[in-house]
Order: sequence, then structure tokens, then C-alpha cells
Amino acid sequence: MAWKISCLMRMCRFLLLVILFLPCEVTSSVLTVNDKTENYILDTWLGSQESLKCAVKNHTREEELLWYRGEGTVDLKSGNKINSSSVCVSSISENDHGITFTCKLRRDQSVSISVVLNVFFPPLLSGDDLQTVEEGSDVKLVCNVKSNPQARMMWYKNSNILNLEQNHQVQQTSESLQLSITKVKKSDNGTYSCIANSPLQMETKDFHLIVKDKGVAIPIEPIIAACVVVFLTLCFGLIARRKSIMKLCIKDEDPQRETAL
Repeated sequence: MAWKISCLMRMCRFLLLVILFLPCEVTSSVLTVNDKTENYILDTWLGSQESLKCAVKNHTREEELLWYRGEGTVDLKSGNKINSSSVCVSSISENDHGITFTCKLRRDQSVSISVVLNVFFPPLLSGDDLQTVEEGSDVKLVCNVKSNPQARMMWYKNSNILNLEQNHQVQQTSESLQLSITKVKKSDNGTYSCIANSPLQMETKDFHLIVKDKGVAIPIEPIIAACVVVFLTLCFGLIARRKSIMKLCIKDEDPQRETAL
């Protein structure tokens, strides 16, 4: 009996060892994009075209792939999903700068590799290029800029470097150059040029500021008060004369009554 129990115990141990050492399915597959095995930045240019090829390495079975552009999925044809998948980015624009393309395994999306587009383009300037203001008011000239690499920005006035006065204030961010002018004077009238200078190219945008004479302020409140006074005076006048008018009307009626009698 003891021998049977001992054999049974040995058999159980053997089966347990067999179970423990059975080969388990683990994700050993590796993804590459354009033969690179790690995330990377792809330098490219405005108007160019780039092809991104994702491939599975060390796979033991057919693997389906997914592509993402930012947070959204990329539609792939049925023949462009298994073990290898390519996406083409054509007519690259400034809006593609900083966009991340990510390739993932469908069955285990923790296995992924990403490519970030670094799009080089010259400065692109925009803004309200014509403003008309009254003397003594405040105005802001905002020059919006997109550029990679970042451009060096400055203001010119009438083709000369702008000399900042006490009522001038300049603020610059990576996306704009702003000139604020408080209590505008006639001398502030003119053409202001926003200059963006990058290693690729220099761009200029003109902003025209027209300062007109300060309009004569019409005193609205005194006019309204005067109208009210005139109206009330007329009303009181009509009320005061009402009795006189009524008396005249009564006198006119009395002779007619006597004649009738």
C-alpha cells in the first residue's frame, strides 16, 4: 500500500514538473519601421513624400498589424496588414509637423513602435494687416508665425527698425509677435513690418495702421435731459391751459342755447 502511495506521489510530481515546463506563448515578436527597432524622429520637408514600412521580426505565426496617426487609426487594405504593412504620407504640409505614426500588433498592442515627423518649412506669417483707430485709443498688431526651425522675429516701421516708445510694448511667443500701442498718437500712423528670419528663409508681412482724428463726443445725457424737460414743460403747459380752453368752449355754447330758446 505504501509502495502504491509512493508511486502515486512520484507520478504527481512528474506531471507537475511537465506542466510547469510546458512552453508558454509569449510575445517575443519585435517591430521595426524602415529597419529601425526603436522609436525615432524622421526629418522631412514641406511638400515631400515619406513611406513608412512596419515589419514583424522573430514571429512564430502570422501577425496582423495596426497603424495609428496620432490617436486615430489608419485604414489599411486587406493585403497590407499581415507581417508587413506600409503607409505613405504624401504632400507633407506644416500641419504634419510633430505628428506621430505608430505601428502595433493587433493581438498585443503593447508591442509598438512610433515615428514622429519633423517637418522643416520656412516662416508662414498671417494677421489683420489693416487697422483704423481713433487717436487716443489702444491697438494691438498681432503677427502670427509658423516656422521650423523657429524664426527670429522683429518689428520694423516704415522700413526702419522700430524704436520702442513709452506707449509701445512687444510680446513674443513661439507662435506670434505682438505689438501693443496704448493711447495711439498721430505719430504712430504708418506701416509696420513683421520680419521673420529663419535658417531657411526670411519672410515679411506689412501691417498698416491708420490713426484718424478723435471724434467730437456728443453729450448724450444732457441732450436726453433737455428733451425730458421740454416734454414735461409742454405737458404742464397744456394742462394749465386746459381750463381756459374749456371756459372758451362753454362761452361759445351759451349764446347758441339762448337763441334756441
